Amino acid sequence: MKKVNLTIDGQSVTVPEGYSVIQAAKELGIEIPALCYDPNLEVVSACRLCLVEIEGSRKLETSCSVKVREGMVVNTETEKVVNARKNILQLLLDSHPNDCLTCQKAGECLLQKYAYRYDVKFRKHDGAVRPKLMDTSSPYILKDNSKCILCGKCVRTCNQIDDRKVLSFAERGYETKIVLDADQTFETSKCISCNRCVTVCPVGALVDKRLMGKVRTWDAEVKTVNCKVCQYGCEFEVLSKNKKKVAVRAKSPANGRPLCLKGRLTTELTQLENPDKPYRKIGNKFVESSWSKTLGLADIMEKIEKIENTKKDND
Repeated sequence: MKKVNLTIDGQSVTVPEGYSVIQAAKELGIEIPALCYDPNLEVVSACRLCLVEIEGSRKLETSCSVKVREGMVVNTETEKVVNARKNILQLLLDSHPNDCLTCQKAGECLLQKYAYRYDVKFRKHDGAVRPKLMDTSSPYILKDNSKCILCGKCVRTCNQIDDRKVLSFAERGYETKIVLDADQTFETSKCISCNRCVTVCPVGALVDKRLMGKVRTWDAEVKTVNCKVCQYGCEFEVLSKNKKKVAVRAKSPANGRPLCLKGRLTTELTQLENPDKPYRKIGNKFVESSWSKTLGLADIMEKIEKIENTKKDND
């Protein structure tokens, strides 16, 4: 593959010609802030936070979408770039609820991280804020539209799986929001609770409900395990506090791994001493169920028991 030489913040780097500027910067250990970018998802340049200054260009460019060119000179932290990022972050904070102290995403939230990095703070104003539309219908996922920054990562990751494609954008302008099917809830939609959307959400708009209130990220000991349910081997994190395993959460579905509820619950059952009760969606309603029925093992266990009893009788 052809290589390209360029300079980023005074450092020279050689990368494949298909690389974007944000990928090239990563090779140098330079983190260009971004809220909508994910190397596993389609590039949409929605958040504009990854703007950089490229010599010869009259405007700031989105580093996630601009491909590297031979001899390109890029500056990622000029005064013009920093001011643009501050303005973007300020607009996002002006629409965002100020509950970082109690938000489950605290410590991992990218909006929180970049606001701190550029010294952007919440401020009082008389303008509009995003409405508090919460979906609490699922025992697995909490959706809070007031925290959504419309990066679209949840929509893109959901749409990567042909038989899912549950999430989409609805309404227009400031009323734009993320919806499930025809503006349904998690309970009434065809969502299968795989948690793909939760793993990519950069803020607290989509949260793993079975993790809430159990441990904060900075207090947790984390161990990565692979699911054994199918050949994909999706990755999950087992979170421990005071040497006790308290929760399981899905990792980003990279390398084609689809993620599914069965894999997640199986990992909980095998890894946790006291896993939360499981739920099945029957029709358009979540119903508390047994582990054997939820994991689809009831008929299998019944047949195993029958075979073993028959063998005992023959012996």
